[in-house]
Amino acid sequence: MASLSVKPGQRFTLPDWQNNSLLISADAEQQRSDSHHIRQEGRALRNETGNQAKWDEHNTRTHLNDRITSVDRWREALARCLTEIDSEIDALTKVKEAAENALQAKNLCLDVAIECLTFRESRREIDVVRDPVEEELLREVKVIEKTKKVLQQRVDDAFRQLCLLKEARQQLSCDHRHKVETLELDRQCVSFNPTSGNISFKVNPTRIPDGTTALSEWELNSRCNKERAEAEIKASVDLRGAITLSIAQTNNELDAQRIATEFALRKRIRDMEGALSELRWQEQNTLEEIAEMEEEIRQLEEDVRKRTLDLKVAHTRLETRTYRPHRELCRDQAQYGLTDEVQQLEGIIRALQQKRTESQDALDALYRQLHRIQTDIGYKTNSLQLDNKCMDTRKKLVIPVEKFDPEVDAVNRTRN
Repeated sequence: MASLSVKPGQRFTLPDWQNNSLLISADAEQQRSDSHHIRQEGRALRNETGNQAKWDEHNTRTHLNDRITSVDRWREALARCLTEIDSEIDALTKVKEAAENALQAKNLCLDVAIECLTFRESRREIDVVRDPVEEELLREVKVIEKTKKVLQQRVDDAFRQLCLLKEARQQLSCDHRHKVETLELDRQCVSFNPTSGNISFKVNPTRIPDGTTALSEWELNSRCNKERAEAEIKASVDLRGAITLSIAQTNNELDAQRIATEFALRKRIRDMEGALSELRWQEQNTLEEIAEMEEEIRQLEEDVRKRTLDLKVAHTRLETRTYRPHRELCRDQAQYGLTDEVQQLEGIIRALQQKRTESQDALDALYRQLHRIQTDIGYKTNSLQLDNKCMDTRKKLVIPVEKFDPEVDAVNRTRN
């Protein structure tokens, strides 16, 4: 009998063979299940990260657009402020030149007055007297020197204010220029997308650059620049008004005082009329409130009367039920209900009487206030009549219109 060339290996049983096949199938199933689970997780992760990336980019774009809107709003505000401050610089320069011209014109007046005094020094003997002409000339010199001093002070004030305006303008211009540059950069950032050709990785892009400020500091800086410019503009407007008023006063101080007095008087009349209108309105409302309060008191008294009648009925019912004979005299539900009704009615009546007392006190206070209002109306009516009489009397001071030389109002750029 021929021998085998290879020694037979270990022999397995049929159940071992079957178990091995089942194990391989189970492992395959498990591997496929694990793979499917990983694929699902990967798909979910891709969807989640994709959506997150899209939302993050959308939020970033929204924030950039909001920031562009905010910066552009400030840029427009600063641009308007720059326009206003440029106009104010021009207006103040013109008023300053007008004050310098007025100051120069006073030199001629002073030379004439001094020359007249010099001529009068040539008088001799008894003619060398201190007459009214000399007194008027000396007074004229004093008035001219006083007005020159006032005008020189106004010119100096205008020069200093122009320096402040130009300094504020320089800060505004610098801030405006920076915001224009910022808008260009932020708009460039908005235009970037994954297909842009100029995108790349940067070294430490999340670093905080030196000189970075907080958003509140940025807004505070812009607001301070704008408010300072507006304050300087307002100060310049006030100064221009003062310079114009000073120039007018050197020409006619009495007219300036008359205008100021009549202006204040007209304002006082307007205020008095407004106060009277307010008081009459208060009087009308108080009268209406008094009528309503009196009606409310009448209603309260009527309710007290009605609730008193209800209480009498409840008392009568309770008293009548006390005559029930023998065992019938029991504390039934009707007895408890009547007792509760009496207590409730007594409380209601007390509350109504208390409210009636409070209402009467309020009515008395309204009558006192009405008396006070009507008394004040009488006072203010009398004052208004006196102010109107003052205005009628001051009409005697009006100068014919043809003698007026209209001045240009540098504050409102109108003619008076």
